Amino acid sequence: MITAIVLIKTRTDRIPEIAEEIAALEGVSEVYSVTGAHDLIAIVRVPRHDDLAAVIPGRISKVPGVEGTETHTAFRAYSQHDLQAAFAIGLDA
Repeated sequence: MITAIVLIKTRTDRIPEIAEEIAALEGVSEVYSVTGAHDLIAIVRVPRHDDLAAVIPGRISKVPGVEGTETHTAFRAYSQHDLQAAFAIGLDA
């Protein structure tokens, strides 16, 4: 699974509506309204790199009110949940 973090600039008067529309798109797993230079952050999860083009410029960028995107593709994921599961392999509770 390919994961991309998409930083999104939007029209500020439509942030909640744009976030909901983006969250409903196929390939988008989560959308966060954030502070800082960007208005929204979307997490995109797709099976192949080629699918990123269909989701990000093909869908997210075409949502009315989206003014720009910046995409970061994840190489590897680290999380407390994953680490706990890995250490628990083979252990009987």
